[in-house]
Amino acid sequence: MVKCTHQGCGKEFDEETNVDNGCQFHSGAPVFHEGLKGWSCCKKRVDDFDEFLQLPGCTFGKHSSEQKQQPQAQQPLEKPAVPAATSVKDGVEVYGQQPKASAAPPAVEPVKESLADLDIAQQQKEEEQDDDESIPVKVGTTCRRRGCGVTFTDDATNRQGGPASVCHYHPGAPIFHEGSKGWSCCPRKVLEFDEFLKIKGCKERQGHLFVGSKKDGQQQEELVDCRLDWYQTQTNVIISIFAKNKEDTQVKFTSRAIEIDIKMKDNKRYKKRLPLFHLIDCEGSKYTALSTKVEINLKKTNGMSWAALEPTNDVKSWTTFGVTGTGGTVGSKEMHYSGDSPLHMKD
Repeated sequence: MVKCTHQGCGKEFDEETNVDNGCQFHSGAPVFHEGLKGWSCCKKRVDDFDEFLQLPGCTFGKHSSEQKQQPQAQQPLEKPAVPAATSVKDGVEVYGQQPKASAAPPAVEPVKESLADLDIAQQQKEEEQDDDESIPVKVGTTCRRRGCGVTFTDDATNRQGGPASVCHYHPGAPIFHEGSKGWSCCPRKVLEFDEFLKIKGCKERQGHLFVGSKKDGQQQEELVDCRLDWYQTQTNVIISIFAKNKEDTQVKFTSRAIEIDIKMKDNKRYKKRLPLFHLIDCEGSKYTALSTKVEINLKKTNGMSWAALEPTNDVKSWTTFGVTGTGGTVGSKEMHYSGDSPLHMKD
């Protein structure tokens, strides 16, 4: 098995079973502008660095193991001082003692823009805690410390002094400046974004941070509420649940409802069963856990617009999609719903 080198993929694949459209990746370059982050090949922009790393690829094709040619970083050369001509006689420049120049103003240090928009103090405080080894870890969980990237295999390997129990991470923030990329905590800088992701952590610590530590007085689970927004297209309903510091996210789909279970740090939990206004296609629905939210994409079973997210008999507005109609579904001028619509259902 080899690892795909396409940006945004990074999955392992077998050359013999490599098929078209098996790889989802970004064909463009990373773009950072005025605090927003994205890829030149697609339009979506986010403001969080972790969320940027999880943006799904917009291009499909075969996996590739080809290594991109990386341009060699060159150090700027200091130009030798060239004396200026003091006078010109018969077209010939005459060089002599230079007049004493006024002191040059002090160089202004370039401002480095942090791309992660992080609270470094809070991040470092969290990274200094140790894992409570009494808390079980799900296989495949990634170490929380930035730049580590080690995934949990078992206790013997990743916790109990095994070969992969040493954590190498970056306590600082990612810094991009004048084409170079690196971390504020170490001097190494590179030109390519892929190489930036491979920079080994400059700080070493015994033990990874997979689940964190239990805190006194917070052993009992606390159910919390999170802000929920939604919008729809002709084919999908997209729900955003804004929750940070997630440790585990599960969403179960049924034709008329979804069950959401989000476990967060400090024993906080968001748990809700959400009945839906209309039927959905469970197999065509999916969810993505990002750093600041959980995005749930529901696949509609037909092109009808939803008057609400949940079943209700208090409908005040009806969303249309600009399709000409009179008494139909999408684009209709009057509110209608199909026979299987749970408009008045309150299960």
